[in-house]
Formats: sequence, structure tokens, C-alpha cells
Amino acid sequence: MRSKYSVALAVASVVTIASIVLVGHAQAPDKTSQTIDGDGGRNEGAKAARDFIDALPDSSRADALFSFESSERTNWNFVPMKRRGITLAEMAKDQRDLVDPLLRSALSDEGVAKATRIIEHETILGALEQERSVFNWRRRDPGLYYTTVFGTPAQGAAWGWRFEGHHLSVNVTHVAGQSQVVAPLFMGANPARVPSGPRAGLRILAAEEDAARALMRMLPAERRKRAMIAQTAFTDIVTRNDPKVQGLALQGLPAAEMSADEQAQLRKLLNVYAGRMTQAAAQEQLDRIERAGFDRLHFGWAGGLAPGEPHYYRIHGPTVLIEYDNTQNDANHVHSVWRDLERDFGGDALRAHYRKHEHGEVVAHGH
Repeated sequence: MRSKYSVALAVASVVTIASIVLVGHAQAPDKTSQTIDGDGGRNEGAKAARDFIDALPDSSRADALFSFESSERTNWNFVPMKRRGITLAEMAKDQRDLVDPLLRSALSDEGVAKATRIIEHETILGALEQERSVFNWRRRDPGLYYTTVFGTPAQGAAWGWRFEGHHLSVNVTHVAGQSQVVAPLFMGANPARVPSGPRAGLRILAAEEDAARALMRMLPAERRKRAMIAQTAFTDIVTRNDPKVQGLALQGLPAAEMSADEQAQLRKLLNVYAGRMTQAAAQEQLDRIERAGFDRLHFGWAGGLAPGEPHYYRIHGPTVLIEYDNTQNDANHVHSVWRDLERDFGGDALRAHYRKHEHGEVVAHGH
């Protein structure tokens, strides 16, 4: 078993962005957050995207670029599948190097570190499936993460980008006059806890599970009962990969009915997810949650409370939906997502941008 892991990890080091640019920066100060606070990431993101595009040969550029109006822009997913865009495996080293600043224009150091571990996790999953003679283990490839740019990256333009593969989907939209929208933002892990091998015990999304379970355990019996939305955990995140969240009712325990300590734990859980984004993007999201009414957030849980039991939870309010599930593969397979209910893929901000466009305001669309 150890030799299979060693070989697999060696292969991963050739193609993952982690081995190229990220490992040495995982604990560095969050320079991205420090430099983008004034403009919400617009300038840095546009420059990173232009640098990436300019480094591609013409043949690859056609695969990586789509119009901003393309339906592909909202066609996000988190399962292993062929996607539109250019993969890490297809890029030369200098091109792969330029994926890092693009990711760092939207994600915090912690977010980049989690994304890196998720990519590397494909190798661990492949080794486990090979050991168990699972038929499709060969599709676990850390090179199959795709970068796609939508529209023309420029200040004043509406444009976006996506970095996506199995268990990772980073969707970023830039709209003139608005801070960047980092949503939907999906992260998953299979196995949730590595059972054996050199990485035994590794839990990429440990905080997402532990902080939520701690909140449930804090609740007295009556409030815990209010928080339980189902005795059996759902088999996946309920909204799956829907382009827009629709028709999901508020369920669970309102923050207004929590004690001060329970509300503080709910904020801690929110910060785990918001902390995946740059400081500026996270603060903007949290400020909007406060303006809409923190008390209006609902926390809902489904399934067992003991570690190892299938479980699901959500945080749902006027502007945000967070979903998490750990039910598949004997409750050792996590999916988690942040959805901006007003601004996924640009949303309301983009509609306002187009209304201004229709009324004659000129918006630049060029390098």
C-alpha cells in the first residue's frame, strides 16, 4: 500500500499547481487580501487573467476562452467529468505558474491551501481505489483541473473565470463598480478522513465538520430539536449544481433564538467558509449578511451527531446558503458549498450593470 501511495504522490507532484507554486506560500501573509481591499480584487484579477491568457498559445487559447454571455459560464459542477477549458496537465510550466495569482486574486491563503489539498487528494483517492480494485480509479487525475475565462478581463467590463475539477469549483464574476463575487464556491473531499497510507488521518475539511457539530452539541434539547430538519441525512447537498438556488424554504433554528454563545459559534462556522475567500471578498459577504439581519439566519441539521455517522447541515438566510453533507462512502465523503443567493455568477449586480448599459453608460470591453 505504501509503495502505491509513494508512486501516486510522485506523479501528482509533476502536474499539480501545489508542487509548482503553492506549497511554499501556504502559510505566507495574505498579500492578496492586503492589496485588493481598495478595489475588491478587480485590478489584480483582471491582470492575472490577462497574463494567463497571453501566455497561452493560440490553439489552447481557443479552448480556455468563452464569451461572458455563454451558457457555459453557469454550467458548474463538482463531479469527475470532462469540462470546458484548459487543464493543468495540458499547460506548460510557465502557464501553470500563472494559475496561482489568478486563484490568489479570489481565495485567501487558507482557501488556496484547501484547493491545493483537494487537487492532491485525487492521488490519494486513486491509490485507495486501486488498492480496492475499484473499476474507475484511473480517472482520479490531479491534472484534470480546468481554467476557463469568460469575457474580456478589463476594469469596467463584466467578465469572469472558473477553476474547476473533481470536488473543487471556484467561480468568480467581476462587474463594473462592484467587488468581485466569489460564488458558487465548492470544496469537497473523498476520503473525508484518510484511512491509511502516508497521509492517514488527514481531514481537509475538518473545521467545516467540527465547528458545526460543536454548535449542535451546544444547543439544549428544545433548540436542538428545532435545528433538526430531518432524522436522516440527505444524500448530497440539496441544491446540487443548480445555476441558481430556487425554492428552498428556510428551515431549522433561527439565530434570533440562539443564546449569545450559540450565535458566536454560528459566526465561527460562517467564518470557516468566508475564510476561503480573500479578506475583502469575505468581509463584503459578512457585511451583507449583517445588513440583511444576522438574526434571520437559520441553522439546520440532518442525520446523526456522532463522528462517523451520516450528517448534513445548512446555514440559510436572505443573502447566503451554505450546505454541507457527509453521507457517501460510509460517511467519509464531504461536499460543501457557499452560495450567494443574490449574486451567484454576478446575479443582482450583473443585472444592474446591464440596466446601466441599456441606458447608454459606456463600459470598456478590452485589454
